[in-house]
Amino acid sequence: MSVVAVLGKFWQEYTKNTPKKLKIIDAYLFYIFLTGVTQFVYCCLVGTFPFNSFLSGFISCVSCFVLGVCLRLQVNPQNKSQFHGISPERGFADFIFAHIILHIVVMNFIG
Repeated sequence: MSVVAVLGKFWQEYTKNTPKKLKIIDAYLFYIFLTGVTQFVYCCLVGTFPFNSFLSGFISCVSCFVLGVCLRLQVNPQNKSQFHGISPERGFADFIFAHIILHIVVMNFIG
């Protein structure tokens, strides 16, 4: 099979079998990933003069991506057996709380 056929089959199965909530989280993860890549490429091309700013922005992107993956794991209906007693609403509340703490730390690190 060619790579194009495999990617086409993957996309077809993804759009057919993935719930809308997970697609929204995946779009958020893709956006955060692109933001981190853009920051890293900018750093490589322009330089790291305000290093704290670059470091806090990049760490923020990586941390947001990790928190998003954790949310996706908790919201996924196939993982209900691993997260006993945690509803999707509780997972989202934990996600928001962790983001607030993360961004307070990032703002403090920037100075």
